[in-house]
Amino acid sequence: MHGTSDFKKGLKILVKDQPCVIIDFQHVKPGKGNQFTRTKLKNLLTGSNLDLTVRSGEKFKIPNITYKDMSFLYREGDLFHFMDVSNYEQVSVHRDIVDYAVHFLKADMQVSVCLYNENVISIELPKSVVLKVKKTDPGFKGNTVSNTFKPAELETGFSIQVPLHINEGDELKVNTSDGSYVERVKQG
Repeated sequence: MHGTSDFKKGLKILVKDQPCVIIDFQHVKPGKGNQFTRTKLKNLLTGSNLDLTVRSGEKFKIPNITYKDMSFLYREGDLFHFMDVSNYEQVSVHRDIVDYAVHFLKADMQVSVCLYNENVISIELPKSVVLKVKKTDPGFKGNTVSNTFKPAELETGFSIQVPLHINEGDELKVNTSDGSYVERVKQG
């Protein structure tokens, strides 16, 4: 059981028998009356956001959530296939669950699969991934300092803004939380 004093961003709790993750919270101590906690939660099954105000000291059950390291194998329409690296079992996950991670997945990528009661509820990517530029306007030598960007399509089909000196075939480190360019990866 977790009490309101245990609250922190990322903590997973059960609210009305639904697994939720704490996005933000604030302990409030009014001049009169009892203390309470305002909490912003995200339902892990539906993806919906929920604002919840609870009395100080209230307890919440811990959801039955486990994580497995898996390797992304391939995509087949709206199904994404992953393999457990410890026992080679395969799992098929619908695109709705893969969600934003679809922009960064490539074959043999290691991800963390979040399971609730043995059902996949989300895919967690590494903080950054290295992806190859599939299509962009030609780069120019000397355009390394400017703060000007151009669009580039990555090997996964996802488009990001990159500096002018980036060319097709370059490998880029991309932040998976917001899809932003981090740096060009040295080749060779």
